[in-house]
Amino acid sequence: MQGLSVEVIGEPARLSELPDPQHGPGDALLRVRAAPLNPADIAIAAGRMFAGHPPPPYVPGIEVVGEVVESASHAPGTLVFACLDGLGVARDGACAELAVAYDRSLIAIPAGTEPLVAAAAGTAALAAWIALTWRAPVHSGDSVVVLGATGSVGLVAVQTAKLLGAGRVVAVGRDRERLDLARSLGADAALQLPDTGGIADELRAAAGDGGPSLIFDLLWGEPLVAALQAAAAGARVLNLGQSASPDAAIASSLVRGKALDLLGYTNFSVPFDVLRSSYLALLGHLVEGRITVDATSYPLAAAADAWRRQAAGPGAKLVICP
Repeated sequence: MQGLSVEVIGEPARLSELPDPQHGPGDALLRVRAAPLNPADIAIAAGRMFAGHPPPPYVPGIEVVGEVVESASHAPGTLVFACLDGLGVARDGACAELAVAYDRSLIAIPAGTEPLVAAAAGTAALAAWIALTWRAPVHSGDSVVVLGATGSVGLVAVQTAKLLGAGRVVAVGRDRERLDLARSLGADAALQLPDTGGIADELRAAAGDGGPSLIFDLLWGEPLVAALQAAAAGARVLNLGQSASPDAAIASSLVRGKALDLLGYTNFSVPFDVLRSSYLALLGHLVEGRITVDATSYPLAAAADAWRRQAAGPGAKLVICP
């Protein structure tokens, strides 16, 4: 079979001829219909992921939409979704013609669902959906700031917050065109991050009513510090990433004085029952058009190009469709 292969940690994946994957008890063999790429795939291949990486050479890809070839729990031909649970982290992943996932990880997809739509509801969109429905649920009337609203996760966070009843949503990012997209998807205000200087006053004014009550943070660093300065008393802060910086100089008095709740989130820590119900709920919203995800498909022959684009920061959800 053909597939992407990470030959050396720290080097880009390349398209290669690979042996068909072996599978044993508890495994399901899948014919891959869609394999989304994620920042986590790039981090794993670079050796920067806290969860580690499979021994190279390995096939990357932490999630898959595929048709069952062999499974103890699903009939052949069933379209399923699987993510995490070692896929692309502790064992070969999904960026190939065939993939192996644990039977326990499979989620049956409703009949008639387009594989690209099923892939668009995957881990990037799930990070926003689960974070805002399970880890720190949006309350009716919340004023929500989304730091990093111009990426795939951030744009879903904007839509999710509005769908769940947020009174006001403020999108924050650097790309003006993508900020305009966030406005078109429901953001009430959009702020462009400056190259230098803080935006605490602008954030407080845009959020209204004394500042944001919920901060969805994909950036960390200086943007988060500014958001904390703008935050309302008792605000919840939900961190999912560090695109601006891995470090942030947060004064203890700021956290204590406002009685802030600082929460972390990663898909890797979500129980499977929550993951399954959340995926199916989110997929329903995508199918019905209540949430949209900008997904771009690549044929397997162009998978290496997709990998390079993902590493450069694509702005859109990239999906390899063998």
